[in-house]
Amino acid sequence: MDELNLDTFEKKVMQAEKPVIIDFWGPQCGPCMALMPQIAKLAEKYGESVEILKVEAPKNRRLCLSLKVLSLPTILFYHKGKEVSRLCNNVTVESVEKEIKTMV
Repeated sequence: MDELNLDTFEKKVMQAEKPVIIDFWGPQCGPCMALMPQIAKLAEKYGESVEILKVEAPKNRRLCLSLKVLSLPTILFYHKGKEVSRLCNNVTVESVEKEIKTMV
């Protein structure tokens, strides 16, 4: 999974040809760290159909604020440059996969 930041957001998300999932995480966030390997497996499983990117929230505060990401973990789902869904707080790998399936 590639890292995303404010400088790469336009190209990697807004101009993406396939759906994009963005995983906002932080190194001090236990649920984020537990979810990360499972999200990586989803990236392998659905990599042909969607792009899964990650954002280390503490290092990308401006991007988080601009997207109204106020808690971790948060997963954003984009299609054709528009946010189509969002999962916050009690995020499970099952809920993420369910959203991916609606996009592919």
